[in-house]
Amino acid sequence: MQEASGLAWALPVASLLPRPVPLPAHARLLDSVASFTHHRDIDALDHSLALSLAELAPAREVLLCKRAVDGRRLESLVRCVADATGEFAVGACDPDEQDPSLQPVWHCMDSQRSHVVAGEDGCHRLYVPILHEGRALGALQLESQSTLDGARALAEGFARIYANYITLLNESERDKLTGLYNRRTFERNLQRMFRPTAVARRPQERRASGPGTPAVWLAIFDIDHFKRINDTYGHIYGDEVILLLAQQMRTGFRQSDVLFRFGGEEFVVLLGGHDEAEVRGALERFRERVANCVFPQVGHVTVSVGYALAAVGDYPETVIDRADKALYYAKEHGRNRTYGYEQLVARGDLASDAVSTGSIDLF
Repeated sequence: MQEASGLAWALPVASLLPRPVPLPAHARLLDSVASFTHHRDIDALDHSLALSLAELAPAREVLLCKRAVDGRRLESLVRCVADATGEFAVGACDPDEQDPSLQPVWHCMDSQRSHVVAGEDGCHRLYVPILHEGRALGALQLESQSTLDGARALAEGFARIYANYITLLNESERDKLTGLYNRRTFERNLQRMFRPTAVARRPQERRASGPGTPAVWLAIFDIDHFKRINDTYGHIYGDEVILLLAQQMRTGFRQSDVLFRFGGEEFVVLLGGHDEAEVRGALERFRERVANCVFPQVGHVTVSVGYALAAVGDYPETVIDRADKALYYAKEHGRNRTYGYEQLVARGDLASDAVSTGSIDLF
């Protein structure tokens, strides 16, 4: 007894503690489903789906491709890749429409059927469409060095859950007519963007991001003479103008830029840029793109654009107000123009505003 007792005392303390029991396969599956359906933010949901499939399949790479509302291009692409140590990194990137490696993804969406391909490079790739009410919302691509036949049912199940859940989120986050994010989602994005700098600074402490880091700019578009369009052609054609303008926004801006219908004929975009000239160039190209477009029945339509820097230390309502002042300056000085708040203040055309320390309920 003493020998046994001495042996017990010689063991490390950790060996006397209960060992963690690995979750059974079905428990891991339920845990992953609960984890990714916990998200109310679509970007976080996309990242969680890719990571869950990579871990459960298992796969060394998972690609989540989502189709734009018009179905003719990819709206977003999320990639989850394992590094040399087996750790996964998840990130979004701009889809390259000319990338030949995406052709099997398009084939999967068009055929609306899952299939497995064994490549000449020794990699096995599984393609699964994400379907809702007979339409392909996107597709999943899983890649592994080993066969993925056993992961097919798993990926198809996740695709069905994701399609149902993303549809519910889209209904609450997106404008019904255009499919762009709605005003409620815009408010949440601004709150998230300004959360790290909740404490207000003095006006002289207002600054952009650090060197090499793209700053965020807020731009507001307003359709010129939109009431005249509704009065002359009717609300059906007015809605068509709004719908086509939203399509122009999707094709005219990068995937990383966030697009909103602010209400009525007003639209908002949050876009990144290293300097004011870069942002102004992107907004001017969009304005010219709209002016050169021919809208059915209505003909040519123009937009006025106002933008402002979303700087560290600002309140969300302050940035909106600055962009709005630049927009009204554009409308009062001929319309079909692009003006930046900081540019107008520097020229003396607008007076610099003081940073408000109050709380304004915009919504």
